[in-house]
Amino acid sequence: MKKNLMNKIVPLSVILATTAITILACSSDEGDVTTASNNDDEVALTELHQAYTAFDTEATTIYIDGSNVVIETTGLPNHETVYWGEGNSLYREEPDVAVTPSIMSSNNNATTITVDGTPNLTGSTVMTQLNTIGIAVSGASIFNDQEGNGALDQAAASLDWTGAHIGPGVYHYHLEPKAFTNDDDNLVGVLLDGVFLYGRKCDATGTYPTDLDASGGHTTTTQFTQGDEEYHYHIINELYSNTGSYIAFAGPYQGY
Repeated sequence: MKKNLMNKIVPLSVILATTAITILACSSDEGDVTTASNNDDEVALTELHQAYTAFDTEATTIYIDGSNVVIETTGLPNHETVYWGEGNSLYREEPDVAVTPSIMSSNNNATTITVDGTPNLTGSTVMTQLNTIGIAVSGASIFNDQEGNGALDQAAASLDWTGAHIGPGVYHYHLEPKAFTNDDDNLVGVLLDGVFLYGRKCDATGTYPTDLDASGGHTTTTQFTQGDEEYHYHIINELYSNTGSYIAFAGPYQGY
């Protein structure tokens, strides 16, 4: 069944005390909560997918809630970037980046998403929206190929070495996050439909997949499926516009 994508901006400390949900765009100035699933009538999960072991445990808390998986994150990436700001141990000087006014802080990046533990691949595809479309293994958000009301290439100059920026709002990746996947088969993260996103290469073949659908997905084994085939996405191996890199995920989702 198709589900609505809804987002709410709140501090992480009050996530469990509020139920109001407000649709927000890329220009949010605080962390967000994204709910993409409501499967109370489905069978409860008994264990997390093995791929969740790749997520940074200092940045994320991941747990089962019935048939869903909840991912709570500080939103603070575990790698260097100019957006940490001078004086931070993870600050990286990037003189060619047109830095946005925002700098990383602990109180405006907290993000929580709830996804299907077993993605429904039988329904219609759903287009991505602005704001968080997934959580990366680093703990930061993944966004789509848009920036505000326009194409990403208009904001390409503000993207750091790993294809991310603060727009303003949460720190987020638009392009291949080279901090943890760079022309390889590494896990990138999980998207709102519960489908995992991998790098440009396929673990099953060691090469760029040639059978991807319109979303960049296909069904093969991965390094986390113990020989079983599973539908998953890849970053599509096509350079995007003037960025010199590759869009992390444009959509549509296939797992609703």
